[in-house]
Amino acid sequence: MQEEKQALRAVLRERRTEAAQASAAAAADLAERFLRAVPVGPRAEVAGYLPIGDEMDVRPLLHRLRGFGHEIALPAVVEPGAPLAFRRWREGDALADGPFGTRQPLATADELLPDLVILPLLAFDRRGYRLGYGGGYYDRTLAALRRRKNVLAVGAGYGVQEVPAVPCCRHDQVLDWIVTDREAIEPRSVA
Repeated sequence: MQEEKQALRAVLRERRTEAAQASAAAAADLAERFLRAVPVGPRAEVAGYLPIGDEMDVRPLLHRLRGFGHEIALPAVVEPGAPLAFRRWREGDALADGPFGTRQPLATADELLPDLVILPLLAFDRRGYRLGYGGGYYDRTLAALRRRKNVLAVGAGYGVQEVPAVPCCRHDQVLDWIVTDREAIEPRSVA
């Protein structure tokens, strides 16, 4: 299973790089599709991410969500192997270097318990499974959050990252929505 996931990661990284270079408007397209399709409650606490490399840039979406009155948080690795923490973030806030080339809010930023988590992906399928980088951070985090409250998980990526079936394990968390530059997919409605 791990070898299959590793091979898929290599192919999808290349595919994502090509998509990122080909479409400068992808982030705006994703934001529009997200806002039309994904149900976000009033004054929700929304966790997003800052893109690394060719990941889909969700900053335009986060900016628009903040404009609608939602609180925005970014992930922070507080301990290797532990679930992520989500800390309040506003454009212009100081950021610290995190592991894996990430930037994260300072430890002094308020922690939020998000209602909705927007997460990056390398691949996805229409069942709602995603392939990440293999560290399991988002799977552990979503499992922990879902034990505490109803949390909507939304994968953000490029349409070319879709595969027929992501190899999945027992611990893999299913996404509630996948939004790309091409479409918004609700896996429950696809099944």
